[in-house]
Amino acid sequence: MSLPRIAVDAMGGDEGVRVMVSGAALARRRHERFKFLLVGDEARIKAALDNHPNMRSASEILHCEGVVSGDEKPTQALRRAKSTSMGLAIDAVKKGQAGAAVSAGNTGALMAMSKLSLRTMPGIDRPALAALMPTLEEHDVVMLDLGANTECDARNLVQFAIMGAAYSRIVTGREKPRVRLLNIGTEETKGTEELQEAAQRLRAATGLALSFEGYVEADKINRGNVDVVVSDGFSGNIALKAIEGSARFVTDLLKTAFRSSLRSKIGFLVSRPATELLRHHLDPNNHNGAVFLGLNGVVVKSHGSATAAGVANAVAVAARLLEESLTERIAADLAELGEGRLRENGKAGPVRTSAS
Repeated sequence: MSLPRIAVDAMGGDEGVRVMVSGAALARRRHERFKFLLVGDEARIKAALDNHPNMRSASEILHCEGVVSGDEKPTQALRRAKSTSMGLAIDAVKKGQAGAAVSAGNTGALMAMSKLSLRTMPGIDRPALAALMPTLEEHDVVMLDLGANTECDARNLVQFAIMGAAYSRIVTGREKPRVRLLNIGTEETKGTEELQEAAQRLRAATGLALSFEGYVEADKINRGNVDVVVSDGFSGNIALKAIEGSARFVTDLLKTAFRSSLRSKIGFLVSRPATELLRHHLDPNNHNGAVFLGLNGVVVKSHGSATAAGVANAVAVAARLLEESLTERIAADLAELGEGRLRENGKAGPVRTSAS
């Protein structure tokens, strides 16, 4: 079965065309169904494609010389959207020329362009940035929001929970993913008014395809006993970077320790299979591909420093979300919420969405 084309912003990321095209080619070697619309400087893309003959019949090039820089303000990037590779990749999704867009470029600009071009789904006030993170168990945990919205009210957090659960069902296969709100403690009295109100609404909601299990602290995110962690973008981004920094610290500490003496070097050789497994598990390229949930279309953000393997994973995320109809799943869950009932202040009433 063929999939809709994936538009790739070939100019985005730290190394641009070479890595983006190599990543797309690697993804296609793993999945021959993938087809691409490569957006960017035609001459540079063609030169990169010379190294990947498997891409010739699967790719079309949309020439564009404009590039969004890493330090460009979103407002400035918006004004140039129709003349940049990032903007045209998103526009291809809007026009139906591609099913999804993948970019490793400026996150703020990508969010602003995606929201303006694709708009949010009915029932969603704000899109959220979601990513998969490794756990001690078999399945990854979905975490959102990771920086798209620094301030969120209870309504936003409830919507994030619904979107995150829909994503998690695709990843884990669970009919009702376990959802928790990120908080400074697990007691019901802990946290801001927004968190407590969101928890109250999620506990009272009926008919949702999720299991709300209260709060989770940051040190428990990767333990494997939660499928979706919901947060405002400010707290979520801090937690994400703290976890990523801790992972790098551990790997760097192990490298230093194993090089410290001859005995340590011998110990490294003995334990190498275990350390390689650890390195693979903590490598962000193996979990690359954050998703803007809540838009009328699929947009995936790759790490700017991602390798070709990382880009390939981001492409695979986009393809899987298309194949599993993520947008349609979220819409169905929102409709279910609209038909459900919440109990607020002891009174039952319909849940309001932005479409109502």
